[in-house]
Amino acid sequence: MTDTQKWHGHAIIAWRGRAVRRAAALIGCTALVLTVTGTTAEARPRDPARETLAAGDGWASEGAGTTGGSAAAAAQVSTVTTWAQFKAALAAGGSAPKIIKVRGTIDAGAEGCGSFAAPGYDFDQYLADYDPAVWGYDQVVSGEQEDLRAASAANQDTAIKAYVPANTTIIGLGPDAGFKGASLQIKGVDNVIVRNLAFESPLDCFPQWDPTDGDTGNWNSEYDSAVVYGATHIWLDHDTFTDGDHPDSSLPSYFGRIYEQHDGELDIVKGADHVTVSWNVFADHDKTILIGNSDSASTAAVDRGHLKVTLHHNLFTGLVERAPRVRFGQVDSYNNHFVADAGYGYSYGIGMESQLVAEHNAFTLPASVGAGTILKKWKEAPLTAADNYVNGVLTDLIAVHNAEIPAETLQSGAGWTPVLRTKVDPARTVARIVDRGAGAGRIC
Repeated sequence: MTDTQKWHGHAIIAWRGRAVRRAAALIGCTALVLTVTGTTAEARPRDPARETLAAGDGWASEGAGTTGGSAAAAAQVSTVTTWAQFKAALAAGGSAPKIIKVRGTIDAGAEGCGSFAAPGYDFDQYLADYDPAVWGYDQVVSGEQEDLRAASAANQDTAIKAYVPANTTIIGLGPDAGFKGASLQIKGVDNVIVRNLAFESPLDCFPQWDPTDGDTGNWNSEYDSAVVYGATHIWLDHDTFTDGDHPDSSLPSYFGRIYEQHDGELDIVKGADHVTVSWNVFADHDKTILIGNSDSASTAAVDRGHLKVTLHHNLFTGLVERAPRVRFGQVDSYNNHFVADAGYGYSYGIGMESQLVAEHNAFTLPASVGAGTILKKWKEAPLTAADNYVNGVLTDLIAVHNAEIPAETLQSGAGWTPVLRTKVDPARTVARIVDRGAGAGRIC
């Protein structure tokens, strides 16, 4: 966390600044509130779980803002160390304000994939039945083993998904709090805060083989670490999203295709609105953030006029694509740092009726990756992309994209100007600031 964040909104006596910072370091991840009396300033501990999103901090500050469970009564504040405790805490008290503090790493699938398997499901038999040499590529799979796979997948779905009610704050305690193999469902609710948590992406135990997906078929998987589905006023802050112990490079291949067991890290879909995603790390993943999940007419009817999302001071590193991919939404992405490697595909996906503003960002690319690939055109949708630096050089992302990939010419001008920003750091300083301050384990 930067000094600006830590002390934002509090009166600080300038000449005592160094002493206060030393006190903060000694306390570790406990926030401080300064009580000023006359010419003295006295530090006292404050519970970060009661913090709310600052006014003007992105789309989630629109209207009544985002306060999560900050008003929770003492009886609605709990500390959990197991998946069962976490689910029980979510369910307790309905939508009354609640604060759930997570201690340590909670594994939603600790008993392993075998615990979800339906009786009779046999993966070796599944491979034998649907081998393209036997089944072909012209029809979707069906039959006993596919039915048993689907039943097994349903068991996992029930086990690893946790539904977050309105007016909730979920916050990690200390530097090692988080979830492994879990999928937080923030669905159809308002006013949720998720902070200081490390998420290891769920591993789909039962991907489906679809021989009709592309020319040579594909394995399709489910489960995102967090899904914001038709929800409003959501603040995701200082979290870390990775594939953990199961990167795609560790996954096997069957039928000539990678046995894909990961979906996304964060989805914001189905008319979700007023979301701020700040100071997070998204690392070592393929399909990362999806804003708007379909071009279909039925989806458009739900998403038009919604999907207002702000992303700022996030670190995107070792990713392939979707940071984010956008449909329909007014998305403001500023002061983020993107670090690519040889497997990089693109960062910003320009999709159906998107209105993306990408400004004051920093990109660190290897020599093998051209700056033109930062943007990817899926549909005709103008965007604003100003004051972005690539390897320390001010770069017109639209111009370089059009020069390098003339078959996908992009137009400039998103048609709106973001106003919900607290502090915009100079783009030249973003890499240093974000790398030092983003991710879990930094605020409490």
